[in-house]
Amino acid sequence: MPSCPDSMAGCKTTMKHKRIFIWIIGISVSLISAVFCGLFLITRSGKASLLKNASSGMPQFTDESMQLSPYEEWEEDWIRYQGKVYDYNENILSFLCMGIDVDNVLSEGQQGWDSGQADALFLLVLNPDSRKMSIIAIDRNTMTDVDMYDQDNLFLGTVQAQINLAHGYGDGREGSAENQVKAVSHLMYELPIHGYCAINLPAIYILNDTIGGVDVPILADFTSEYFSFTPGEVVHLDGRLAYFYIRYRDEDVPESARLRLGRQKQYLMAFVEKAKEEFARDITLPVRLFQAAAPSMVTDLTADEVMYLASEAAKYSFSEDDLIILPGVTDTSGEFDEFYVDQDALKQLIIDVFYTEVEGI
Repeated sequence: MPSCPDSMAGCKTTMKHKRIFIWIIGISVSLISAVFCGLFLITRSGKASLLKNASSGMPQFTDESMQLSPYEEWEEDWIRYQGKVYDYNENILSFLCMGIDVDNVLSEGQQGWDSGQADALFLLVLNPDSRKMSIIAIDRNTMTDVDMYDQDNLFLGTVQAQINLAHGYGDGREGSAENQVKAVSHLMYELPIHGYCAINLPAIYILNDTIGGVDVPILADFTSEYFSFTPGEVVHLDGRLAYFYIRYRDEDVPESARLRLGRQKQYLMAFVEKAKEEFARDITLPVRLFQAAAPSMVTDLTADEVMYLASEAAKYSFSEDDLIILPGVTDTSGEFDEFYVDQDALKQLIIDVFYTEVEGI
C-alpha cells in the first residue's frame, strides 16, 4: 500500500497537486499538438492553393531562332538558345515583392503620384526541384512598357517609361499592384508571376524589428551629413535606421538608384539569413511577420500560403550569387535616369533560373 503523509489532509493535498500537475501537462501537450497540427494543415492548404492558382504560361521569346521547328519533335515549352535546347520548369514559383514610396497606409482611391511608386522591386523565385531560392532585383528606372489609366481607371494606352511608375496607375491597392506585376512580367518576356506583395516602405522597419534587426557593414554611398557612419563599419540596423538604410539616396549623384540597389541587396541578404535563424527557433515567425505588415500591405497571398512559402524557403539554399541585379546601362542625360536592360543578358538569366537543359538533343 502506498505511503501517505502523517495527516490525511496532507495526503489529500499531495494527491490534488499531483492531479493538477498531470492536468497541466496534459493540457500543454494538447496545446502543443494542436499548434503543430494547425501549422501542418495550414502549410498543406497553402501549398494546394498556390499550385491550384499557378499559371500554366511560360516566357514568350520573340527571337525566331528560339522557337519550335515543325521538323523537330519538341515539347511545347522547349526553346533553343545558343545551340542548346532548354525545357521550361513549370514547378517554379515566382512572387513580386514591392516597396512603395508612401509614408502612410496603402489605401484605395489614390491615383498617380498619390498611389506611390515602386521604389524597390524584387522577384522571389523558388525552385522545388533544385531546392534553390533566387531573388532578382530590378532597377526602379528600368525602361519598359507601362499601362496608363486615368482617374476613373480607364485605360489610356501603353508608353515606354520607368517601370516603377506602373504602380502609380491604379487605385493605390490591388489595381496598382497588379499593374506593376504586369509591367515586370512584360519586361521579362511575359514570365508567369504567381503572387505579389506590396508594402509601404516605413513598414520595412516593423518587419526588421520583428526579427530583431540585422547587422551590416556600411557601404560608401550611405555617408552624408545626415549619417555619422564610416564605410566598412558594422552597424546593427533596427527601428527607422533600417528604413533609411534601404531607402536613402543622394539624388545629386548619378545613378543613385542603382547604387542604392546594391545596399538593398546587402540588406536583403542579411534579412533572409536572420529570418531563417529566427524561423528555426520560432515556427510561427512567418505568421507574425504577416500580421505585423498587414496594415501596410497589399497582397494576393493568404496567411496559409505565406506559411507554406516560408517553410519551404527555410529549407532552400541561398547565397549572394542567388541575389541577381538585372544587368544593363543607365542613361543619365535626361531629367530622370533611364535604365536599359541588356536583352541578351536578360534572356540568359531567364534561361539559367527558369529552364533546364535537355540532354541529348
